Amino acid sequence: MTTPTTQLEAVNVMMSSIGEAPVSSLSSGLIDAELAETILGNINREVQSQGWDFNREYKYPLVPNSTTKEITVPANAMRVDGSEDTTTEIITQRGTKLYNKVAHNYTFSEAVKVNITFLLGFEEIPEVARRYITLRAARVFQDRTIGASDLHSFGQRDEQEALMELRELESDHADLNIFNNSDVYATINRRG
Repeated sequence: MTTPTTQLEAVNVMMSSIGEAPVSSLSSGLIDAELAETILGNINREVQSQGWDFNREYKYPLVPNSTTKEITVPANAMRVDGSEDTTTEIITQRGTKLYNKVAHNYTFSEAVKVNITFLLGFEEIPEVARRYITLRAARVFQDRTIGASDLHSFGQRDEQEALMELRELESDHADLNIFNNSDVYATINRRG
């Protein structure tokens, strides 16, 4: 039975991209394995920060604390934006808190609904995303350690195929069309 890719398996794919033997644990102590794990984490963060259907929530309620009336953003939030329901306040994230740009302060009298993008653990994301992140991280790792241009082109081709699969998953799950596609909305909703 085949199971989804683990973080250890992703690191081993990266190790094989430079011709190194696999490691049996993430705490192996090998410098190359530690570098691979760091790059995997960075690429995971980079890819997820774009916001995908699997890590994005709409109209997510954030509640002010009872004493200061401030709203602390969840630690794994990568992007926070006011939803259409937030009509009286224009909000943004400043540091670890929400900031009210209309009232020019951090206080909120009630819960605020936001569109939020979360950073999920590698093993919490769909396999298609894991594959893309693994292949992208392997190419970056290989470029940084040995930099062979012929290996780069092979890795880049695999990475592009995996990205197409991830985009296909996104369009299947998000049921996007011209009226609800975030790219189209951003183009139409530009501020002068």
